[in-house]
Amino acid sequence: MIVFPAVDILGGRCVQLVQGKRETATGYGDPLLCAESWINQGAEALHIVNLDGAFGSSKLNAEKITDVIIRTGVETQLGGGIRSLDDARSWLDCGVDRIIISTFAAEDPECLTILSEEYGSDRIMAGVDARAGEMVTHGWERPAGDFLEWADLFIRKGAGSLLYTNVSVEGLCNGIDPKPVRDLLSTVSVPVVVAGGITSSSDIKILKEADAAGVVLGSALYSGKITLQEALEAAG
Repeated sequence: MIVFPAVDILGGRCVQLVQGKRETATGYGDPLLCAESWINQGAEALHIVNLDGAFGSSKLNAEKITDVIIRTGVETQLGGGIRSLDDARSWLDCGVDRIIISTFAAEDPECLTILSEEYGSDRIMAGVDARAGEMVTHGWERPAGDFLEWADLFIRKGAGSLLYTNVSVEGLCNGIDPKPVRDLLSTVSVPVVVAGGITSSSDIKILKEADAAGVVLGSALYSGKITLQEALEAAG
């Protein structure tokens, strides 16, 4: 199982949000320094989110994100505000290993087919953000139907992997809700990386036993509720 420390970028700074709300942002400084700190502690992959893109300004932070991708040299997956084929191609061409598409994929699932044919399905990850079993899009504001049905559609359209985020517990540092994760993992055949609520080694072990391919650590890691070393050991 791969552990992905989150490097979420808002206004050029590395931040963590609670429940995806901009007004809850806690700043942690320069994104590159944060990324390098996690790598120095043993991380071999990063989960990068362009929060300004998620809030509607996709071009913001492009230089800083590109700098992180190039200078760290580790495996990277990136999401946030990818709302067009041009957005997707620009990130893939700049060197990110994998892009995460959620709202755009829900609005136009054919984008997954086009991009997977151009770049390979292993570089195209669909984001399945869900609250109480229902997919939510547009910054987690709009309900869109059963998350398992969306996951199935995304895979059929060409996504080589999924990022599942349980919005109900994201950012709260109160632990995971394993049932929807197990429901998803039991119905799909592609790798699934899990985010949302992961707070302890026990959470990671549960997800590993459920056969998750990876976990994203954000608020719990930055607040010190779990160390990266503890997470890496639990991931095996």
